[in-house]
Amino acid sequence: MAVQMLQRVFKTLIDPTRMRILFLLEREELAVQELVQILDTAQSTVSRHLGILREAGLLQDRREGTSIYYRFGPREDPDPVWSETWKLARRSLTEDSTTVSDLAKLDLVLSRREVSSGRWFEAVGAEWDSIRKVFNDDVQRARAISRLIPPLLRVADIGTGTGILARELAMSGVRVVAIDRSERMLQAAAAKLQDLPEGAVRLVRGEANDLPVGDNAMDAAMAHMVLHYLASPADAVQEMIRIVKPGGRIIIVDFVHHDRTWMQSELGVLWQGFALHQVKRWFDDAGLCDVRIEVDEKRNRTGIDLPNTFIAVASRPPSRN
Repeated sequence: MAVQMLQRVFKTLIDPTRMRILFLLEREELAVQELVQILDTAQSTVSRHLGILREAGLLQDRREGTSIYYRFGPREDPDPVWSETWKLARRSLTEDSTTVSDLAKLDLVLSRREVSSGRWFEAVGAEWDSIRKVFNDDVQRARAISRLIPPLLRVADIGTGTGILARELAMSGVRVVAIDRSERMLQAAAAKLQDLPEGAVRLVRGEANDLPVGDNAMDAAMAHMVLHYLASPADAVQEMIRIVKPGGRIIIVDFVHHDRTWMQSELGVLWQGFALHQVKRWFDDAGLCDVRIEVDEKRNRTGIDLPNTFIAVASRPPSRN
């Protein structure tokens, strides 16, 4: 049996393209077409290799609109042959010139995702307040704010848009750093916030996956209906965790994974929500504690076919010093 297992492992991993695919999918969830762009290989070839890897139990996939996204999902069987062999292969790939090039192309693919979403926001600008009413999320926003009491906290509002959440936070006595990548959104936010006391909200242009905030600088970080617009939501979550001090909180409000494909074309979203176990894995992998995820199943009060939403809350463990 050990010999047969070794033969299966080596047969699966012996192909360099399959190893390159696993190397990429260990870092980022990607669609077939994105892998084609990175590997510079025919789609039929990529699909064939993905089929072999999936049959070997090395991949997990999920449908997002008309696309299927794949990620490296480690095998859960007790045999260590797969994991040990992959660790050896990964060490070799890290210094390989081809895979270094693949990672550079991966960054380009993720940038294209961001550009696609970013262009939509630049086009919308100040009209976002009218468009976002389709989310019917005032109640959710109020519930999210309630997680941030007591006041006088330093809170990062990631993807602030036109500053609605930042305004409510500031009016509750919270000092806000409101971050958005769209200049037009920030201009609209500035107009909305101009009557607040000086220093209540600081508007900053920046990317969610590279926040212009120092380590351990905030008491809390919030991403309200933002992650589904980002090329790499997991990276944004890591950034939120980085800027929050020990004992601070991370709060995410977003859609539960759904099949409303119309939201991609009409609202510019990149992701059709997120599975709750995926969100929990983000938090668990980062070592967060006090993880709570609540689902609101009463959103469809406007007659619009909207998915359910969730509020995910977690804390960085307190410092032991």
